[in-house]
Amino acid sequence: MTETKLRMFISFDYDNDKALKEFLVGQSKRTDSPFEISDWSMKEAAPEEYWENEAERRISCSDMVIVMVGPKTYNAPGVLKEVRITRRLDKPIYQIIGYKDGDYKPVPDAGRLYSWNWENLKKLFSK
Repeated sequence: MTETKLRMFISFDYDNDKALKEFLVGQSKRTDSPFEISDWSMKEAAPEEYWENEAERRISCSDMVIVMVGPKTYNAPGVLKEVRITRRLDKPIYQIIGYKDGDYKPVPDAGRLYSWNWENLKKLFSK
């Protein structure tokens, strides 16, 4: 039986935390990973109007949105816009703390904040 890939939009602070998105996508490719990801996140900066339209299109085609939380994510303009789009489209959204050490503020209205561990990832990706 073939499992359907979960289409996920990964929101992250483009200026500070691009590596977090890559780490999550990389984990999904491990042979022992309990999940797969169809990565629909934006991979490049773009002019504002194009970026917003494309973000909305990609989020609307996704099954869920994961916000990768770093030290400054809570006020990253692009992340805040993606959260508003996600809420408007009524998509599930969750936050994952991207780094082991530190005290991280959740992104407003972006769902519950989870630690990055296998148990939490299994919970999120089995929904």
